[in-house]
Amino acid sequence: MRKKWFGYLVILLAALPMAAQAYEYPWDHGEHRELRQGAGREGGPADQSAQPLTAQVQVDSPATVAFSPNGDGTKVMVRAIDLARQQILVQAYGFTSAPIIQALGQAKARGVDVAVILDKSNETGRYSGATYLINHQIPVWIDGSVRIAHNKVMIIDGRTVVTGSFNFTKAAQKDNAENVLILWNAPALAAAYVRDWQWRKSLSHGFQQ
Repeated sequence: MRKKWFGYLVILLAALPMAAQAYEYPWDHGEHRELRQGAGREGGPADQSAQPLTAQVQVDSPATVAFSPNGDGTKVMVRAIDLARQQILVQAYGFTSAPIIQALGQAKARGVDVAVILDKSNETGRYSGATYLINHQIPVWIDGSVRIAHNKVMIIDGRTVVTGSFNFTKAAQKDNAENVLILWNAPALAAAYVRDWQWRKSLSHGFQQ
């Protein structure tokens, strides 16, 4: 019996160096580096693993945080949108908050480049927030290549990141326990989110009204 368990231990120890090589350690004097994991992640197409999935960056920036229910989550998000001057990239799951949707439309009207990726649940066949965006010349893509596209993210002017659990919905504002985190003037962090946004867009299809 001891010989049998000793054999298992030898096999395990032999496999550890190979397992360690599957990860690249990310921290290098505060500069951004990426971690790549091997192919064949469960729950999605094989090509889902072809892109960097984890990033670590050193962030030293002011932040705004809001909580719900009945906090200032919607208010601080609309303020961040209103401050945009060049670009807003959006990833959303729920997308029914009229103040947020209208703020994006107003940003587009003043010349901001706005682009949105939504979960496939937004393809309802009825008038929706996605329809409103299309009607305001804002391109919308549907990330249907995964079970749920559950991101709640905005990247603003390549420097500001809006994230957290807060869906872009009235329910997130009024009914749910949620949080919104805005990191201002964090270009390295924003760049990591932009890379992920571009990856998800490459796996998405255009929204059809």
